[in-house]
Amino acid sequence: MSTPPPDRGPAFRGALTGLLGIGTYLPSRQITNEAICERIDSSDDWIRSRSGIRVRYWAEPTETVEFMAATAAERALEHAGIAADEVGCVIVSTVSHLHQFPSLAAGVAHRIGAVAPGAFDISAGCAGFCYGLSLASDMVAAGSARYVLVIAVERLSELLDQEDRDTAFLFGDGAGAAVVGPTDRPGVGPVVWGSDGSHKETIRQSHSWAALRDTPAPGWPVITMDGREVFRWAAYQLGPVAEQALERAGVTVGDLDSFVPHQANARITDELVKGLGIPGHVAVARSVEIHGNTSAVSIPLAIQELLASGEARPGGLALLLSFGTGLVWAGQVVRLPPAPAGPPVPASTAPAAPAAPNKENPS
Repeated sequence: MSTPPPDRGPAFRGALTGLLGIGTYLPSRQITNEAICERIDSSDDWIRSRSGIRVRYWAEPTETVEFMAATAAERALEHAGIAADEVGCVIVSTVSHLHQFPSLAAGVAHRIGAVAPGAFDISAGCAGFCYGLSLASDMVAAGSARYVLVIAVERLSELLDQEDRDTAFLFGDGAGAAVVGPTDRPGVGPVVWGSDGSHKETIRQSHSWAALRDTPAPGWPVITMDGREVFRWAAYQLGPVAEQALERAGVTVGDLDSFVPHQANARITDELVKGLGIPGHVAVARSVEIHGNTSAVSIPLAIQELLASGEARPGGLALLLSFGTGLVWAGQVVRLPPAPAGPPVPASTAPAAPAAPNKENPS
């Protein structure tokens, strides 16, 4: 690998905000491709060749979205050296919190000991972490909050048709969080985001929760997607988004330390690297192999993986690029946080059941 360029600090245009700490949670149950193939007509070789995925982790019943989100948040706060009572807002990105209300963010804020922060959920699918990061940076820059927790969490295994050959092997569970706060140099570049509702059917919930009132009911809603269309769109439409994010931040691909695209599919990442002309010195996130597609969680998981391995350096510039159901997308350049103590690791055992669990809905 060639020597990276010197840090061009002042050339980077962005807010005086940054990622102060990061934390993640991987569930305890590892699911191999062989286990997936017990329910679908496929093979380990086929899954790897089509997606790059080798294993993923699925949550046990006690590993609720609130538990995973709170654990990742606590780890991010510890990494940043920030107390929970200093947090002014909690933003949670999720599509698998199965309660319409109250927000998951309010429950997480209470669970970690934050004192009356603003708290709300966002629904931007796999782009949710980047959306939340932009909102958090703007809040800090405006003085609305000094520290903001951005959390992505998913239990997508609950929304899978495990006999669907197109989706059963793709998705994993987990949580990732970052603390965003004030910095003395630019740390979060302008976001380039957007949506195209003409593609809203390409990744979607199979039917509305309201359909469960019907008799006979159509069954539990699951993730459905047109994988071929999603691949074509992402591989060829995200390049201009990345280029705009670099331009707005005042940097080039040569100034980057790392490239962290949403970990949807290794082949999409390969196409983006080729299309953008990512230089050899730039570390490229490829953690989809060991985590699967964890939706918005994939970017914080990948950041921690790159920093812990030494492939990316703290303070280095990273291009984040994501897309998801909607279709929606987001890209921004950020400075990476300090190096974590280690990479994301699966929980050794499932946690004890939380107090007063909701027996009707474990999420």
